[in-house]
Amino acid sequence: MIIKAYEYEKIKKINNKIFLFYGENNGYKNQIIKKIFVDQLKVGIERYEESEILNNYDNFVSGLTNKSFFEELKLILISRVTEKIIKLINEVLDREIIDVNIVLNADILEKKSKLRTIFEKNKNLVCVPFYKDDSKTLIEFASNFFKNKNKSISQEAINLIVERSSGDRMNLENELNKISNFLINKEKVSTEEILKLTNLSENYGISELADNCLAKNLKKINKIFNENVFSSDDCILIIRTLLLKSKRLFEIKKMGSKNKNLDEVISSYKPPIFWKDKQLVKNQVLKWNLKDSENLISRIYEIELNIKKNYTNSINIVSDFIINTAK
Repeated sequence: MIIKAYEYEKIKKINNKIFLFYGENNGYKNQIIKKIFVDQLKVGIERYEESEILNNYDNFVSGLTNKSFFEELKLILISRVTEKIIKLINEVLDREIIDVNIVLNADILEKKSKLRTIFEKNKNLVCVPFYKDDSKTLIEFASNFFKNKNKSISQEAINLIVERSSGDRMNLENELNKISNFLINKEKVSTEEILKLTNLSENYGISELADNCLAKNLKKINKIFNENVFSSDDCILIIRTLLLKSKRLFEIKKMGSKNKNLDEVISSYKPPIFWKDKQLVKNQVLKWNLKDSENLISRIYEIELNIKKNYTNSINIVSDFIINTAK
């Protein structure tokens, strides 16, 4: 059974117990999991990685069939799931275990994915896709946030907050809450105050690294690597930041194929590019053709999968990719 993300309230009205939340919009996924399950249940929540369950499969299944296991437990959250989890789903269905909710959290699943197909076709299972928010959705989300709090804010400031969230709903919500706290004893906030209050969704070194990779500035890239000590945990953030900026680059290249005035294309891009970044973005666009920018996005997805499989070597994988891309 498929339920659209915006129809999430339907989940409260059904008796299904096993849910698959998949897609790249992790901020939205976490928001709905919290609203529908975590906030409702308060206690009795267990969180697992898929690998933890598969490495201790028999004991986990034994726990599911033991009624004492459910005395406090009401929800099981399983992250980073793949098709390997199908065995567990079939076992839960066959044994008719209905005393606990199970929420599976997966990344992007292709249409031919066996896991996705099983959840879409089985009426006892619920599948909810979470696609990336567009700028219009995020701007509306931010506007409603301030409207509900009866706070005055300009459209320019809202655009800036959305831009600084890098298209991530969770980052956006964090920044909105920060600004909301600032506004406790104030009626409105200025653009200048927004600049001081908000953070880029990635730290400066990571953002600068991604920008110089797309600008093919190898000298600057080497300097950034020398001046920053990136951890394995930073690698996913570096790749996600590079992916967001690469998608923007590709979209501008497509727009440029219809409008040859690059300055005009950059100025009309949504969400608006901050004025001080326009020349940087222009330099990036001039370094790439449309086909190569499209291929870059595919390669970044491959690298992300690679570093998840080779976490201990992720820094080398990312640094090699960044340097080779900039050559």
